[in-house]
Amino acid sequence: MSVLKTIFTWWNGATTGIYFTIARSGRFVGADELGNRYFEARNDLDSYDRGRKRRWVIYKGYADASKVTPDWHGWLRYTFDEPPTVEPFVIKSWEKGHLPNLTGTIHARRPQGAISQGGDRQAATGDYEAWKPE
Repeated sequence: MSVLKTIFTWWNGATTGIYFTIARSGRFVGADELGNRYFEARNDLDSYDRGRKRRWVIYKGYADASKVTPDWHGWLRYTFDEPPTVEPFVIKSWEKGHLPNLTGTIHARRPQGAISQGGDRQAATGDYEAWKPE
């Protein structure tokens, strides 16, 4: 079944075509703690900007851009010249850890008043006045 997934789906990791691209013109740069693998082109022939080598990620599992950690995101978007495997990303003490987009999962934020929380919310405090056309 995984061979068929590789051939016919793009959202469950890489397709067969990307493996040919990697073999032809890519080089492995590194992987993050989530299991995503990062690649860079060997030259700038396929690049949109001459002088810049193309960079891409192959997601582990479902393809979701929010699964890219901040250090690798900076490298993918050319904010950093060196990948985090060469020059580690300095995390400040006030920065929170990376979380992927949790919308639509059981871990999504559900504030009071959300339908999934029963739909009950606090009554309006009276500081709101509806607009009426004149």
